[in-house]
Amino acid sequence: MTVAHQGQFPVVTVSFNVAKGYSLGQAVDAIKEAQQELGMPASVQADFQGTAAAYDSIGSNLVLLILAALVAVYIVLGTLYESFVHPLTILSTLPSAGVGALLALRMLHQDLDIIAVIGIILLIGIVQKNGILIVDFALAAQRNENTGPEEAIFEASKLRFRPIVMTTLCALFAGIPLAFGTGIGSELRHPLGIAMVGGLLVSQLLTLFTTPVIYVFFDRFASRVPQKQANTAPGDLLAGQA
Repeated sequence: MTVAHQGQFPVVTVSFNVAKGYSLGQAVDAIKEAQQELGMPASVQADFQGTAAAYDSIGSNLVLLILAALVAVYIVLGTLYESFVHPLTILSTLPSAGVGALLALRMLHQDLDIIAVIGIILLIGIVQKNGILIVDFALAAQRNENTGPEEAIFEASKLRFRPIVMTTLCALFAGIPLAFGTGIGSELRHPLGIAMVGGLLVSQLLTLFTTPVIYVFFDRFASRVPQKQANTAPGDLLAGQA
């Protein structure tokens, strides 16, 4: 009765579901192997649509996409703080979020599909606010009150604790309906919510302890270079006068 077309060519759509215990990537690879075994004529072209097409196009460039997001965030933070070091302190909160997201997906038997990857990329923006709230306050204390890095980051961690917890809980409660909701299409949203909730929980527990340590470490590391230059400058000056 009808002939479907796509791009001015007649098309036949074959839908499939992923079997339990297998990932979308394994299903895509199996379909490609079956396509090669069929030996279809050159006039027949096969292509993926929907989620499978998104996986096929993005999956190979996934690492590059995440690296590009991290580089963009680093440039923005470096411009904001006019420093090459302090953006690394803020970015140090991301590994714990990624580990938490992967552990949550593993514990709840969810695959690392495109939706879960989107959740992990969202965590890059959500989790960084913990480090930004602490580092920004610590830098202001060092600049305006002439306090040391240890005292500044300690006071920043105490004073910014409540805003950090409040913002984390808001994002976490927003992800719970996605992770455990029911209804039509809920299985598509589950990996996104689980990745968000798991990443936020683990990062919240760890970053309040790791961020101050990394801040003090990088602050000492950055202060060594000017000190060495200052120590060698008088000797160079005397040598020049002699």
